Amino acid sequence: MTSKEMRENPLFMRNEFEVEGKWGFPLVRKQDIDLAHIELIACSDVSSHDTKNLHKGVHFFVDDFRFDKIYDHPERSFKRFEKYRFLLTPDYSLYAEMNPWRQIESVGKSRWVAAKWQQLGALVIPTISWGLARTFEFCFDGIERHSIVAVGMIGCKRNKRDFLRGYSVMLDKIEPEAIICLGKPFEEMKGNIVEVDYRSSRKVVR
Repeated sequence: MTSKEMRENPLFMRNEFEVEGKWGFPLVRKQDIDLAHIELIACSDVSSHDTKNLHKGVHFFVDDFRFDKIYDHPERSFKRFEKYRFLLTPDYSLYAEMNPWRQIESVGKSRWVAAKWQQLGALVIPTISWGLARTFEFCFDGIERHSIVAVGMIGCKRNKRDFLRGYSVMLDKIEPEAIICLGKPFEEMKGNIVEVDYRSSRKVVR
């Protein structure tokens, strides 16, 4: 493929969406959902034969390798998930051991997938994740204010102080309408929290 062809290839350029912030993340638009009956299923548990869980949303609070092809093949992966009620966005890791460019990349990939799925007609709820304080500069960008968002509590119990610091910054920057929380929230967490049991979202509990 020539350089001219590469520059005209949307899947290479990834520049087809409105962007926000210093790093130019694709903007994930606010979408509404009935919060009275929120259930989730893990992306690794979806099936082409599944007819019993279509009322649920798909979450990505699992190991990265279980969904790392989504960014490379967004439309192909979308076909796996589109029959479900709504989609959370991929929760690419923000490990403290990562260099900042890798953490920024993780956030950018999640935002781009969200914008792409919204373009394809899905109801998309952005997953918000953060690392240490240095990630606060970018990890809340690309989300329309007052959106419904999702957070996961898996692994947060060992880093409660750091988690709550990031959670507080998220509330200030995004002012979410509601927070879908997979797992038991800390008592200190403020906002309109919709708790979803993690174990019930997995067909196989690891």
